Amino acid sequence: MPHYCVRGEIPHKRHTQFRKPDGELYSEQLVSTEGFSNVYSTIYHCHAPTVVTKIDEAIDVSPKVALAKNMQHRCYKGFKIAPEKDFIKSRKAVLINNDVHIVLAAPQNSTKDYFYKNSDADEVIFVHEGTGTLKSIFGDLKFSYGDYVVIPRGTIYQIEFDTAENRLFIVESFSPIVYPKRYRNEFGQLLENSPYCERDIRQPDNFKTIDEKGDFLVYIKKQGLLYPYHYMYHPFDAIGWDGNHYPYIFSIHDFEPITGRVHQPPPVHQTFEAHNFVICSFVPRKYDYHPLSIPAPYNHSNVDSDEVLYYVDGDFMSRKSVERGMITLHPIGIPHGPHPGTVQKSIGKEETKELAVMVDTFKPLQITEDAMATEMPDYFKSWIE
Repeated sequence: MPHYCVRGEIPHKRHTQFRKPDGELYSEQLVSTEGFSNVYSTIYHCHAPTVVTKIDEAIDVSPKVALAKNMQHRCYKGFKIAPEKDFIKSRKAVLINNDVHIVLAAPQNSTKDYFYKNSDADEVIFVHEGTGTLKSIFGDLKFSYGDYVVIPRGTIYQIEFDTAENRLFIVESFSPIVYPKRYRNEFGQLLENSPYCERDIRQPDNFKTIDEKGDFLVYIKKQGLLYPYHYMYHPFDAIGWDGNHYPYIFSIHDFEPITGRVHQPPPVHQTFEAHNFVICSFVPRKYDYHPLSIPAPYNHSNVDSDEVLYYVDGDFMSRKSVERGMITLHPIGIPHGPHPGTVQKSIGKEETKELAVMVDTFKPLQITEDAMATEMPDYFKSWIE
């Protein structure tokens, strides 16, 4: 949950008269979460945000499941997902359940001709390759390598890429994405022992009002369908807004690792949480400093969660033959651990340069056709000496 922010012009009191220079009222819109019980923002539009001129036929974009039940360690080459010009078409869900969709994308073009809104899910877009700007009614967010771009559901946005070479790892969450509870005090402030703080959170800037009339196409995603809505007024027509519900960026490079005398468990890497899953960041860090420490992780039985690891960059002491963009899936029910030889090799090492994103889900994941097309089929044999 980002903290209170205000941009542009707003009235002294909410839900009171706020008029344009010509005397007409601005149109107030409350964007609230969990009914009226959680974070919200109040936006003041030049025109009512309800003026729709046409709705085109819905487009089915639901993922195609290839394997609904899985009891095998699997590995996928994420960079085998082919680049596509269109941002929406480039998004390929690879692992899914009712709580989260894990998506890979390699878009080449910016979304200049349309806008996009995910009405189902909060989105966390991890930028593996590429730079650009996320534009919304709240302002602009410039992103680059290693950024988590967190977009709350219901946000209409456009993405402008600086080049055609972009690689994105996207987490669609069907519950709110928040900072872990143990990192926050009772007032919502990040604690002194949190691995990041408010200074690391980048809020939208370059706020401007676009008061234009025309035909503005917004693709709205809902329940696996894409609804093409045509609005009479530009979606970014706000004169001002305030609140706690808006897109923001946190960089994986600003995550401060928690280390210890012996190997620390994965929860020390946690970055975000949602209902039934967490997102973790593995970053360069010093290794354990007990004189008999073993830096490589111990074997672990996944009793309650599927573990998804997305490899970004660097060296991984527990894995062999790692490639950038690779995804491993270690499912509930069977143990996994370091590859042969990596435990002994890790002893005496002082640091790691690895960079990875992990998603642990507390319900099993289904595997899509797009994932199966990139699979390394013999990965489950990789623990054989």
